[in-house]
Amino acid sequence: MPHQGEILQEAIKNSGISITRIVDELGITRPTIYRKFKEDTLDSSLVTRIGDIIGHDFSQDFTVLQQASLPFVTPSVKNTGVNNSALRVTQAQKLDLDPQSQLFALQTKYIALLEAYNELLLKTYGPK
Repeated sequence: MPHQGEILQEAIKNSGISITRIVDELGITRPTIYRKFKEDTLDSSLVTRIGDIIGHDFSQDFTVLQQASLPFVTPSVKNTGVNNSALRVTQAQKLDLDPQSQLFALQTKYIALLEAYNELLLKTYGPK
């Protein structure tokens, strides 16, 4: 069974929309999106944004179990002036004693934090 990154990659490939256009609209780099294709679980806001760009609804592509394992949940807030990134809640993760797994989890969180910061900068100062 393909993981979420593979499902995302396949949907983008089937859409016919170029990776360049997607990363430009997301404000991320090509290496970042290729890293996302290798991840087992993805940020729900990223999946939603890519779905909007390519015109694809991912709600049917991920099983209920996969949807529950998305690392971030962003509630739907419209026109309230509330910053959505402030509403992100990290899912509780089990304590893993393996140092390499802990390092990977921290790296994943750090990359997600950097991407959220990049989004904030784009919203604040606009595109390049």
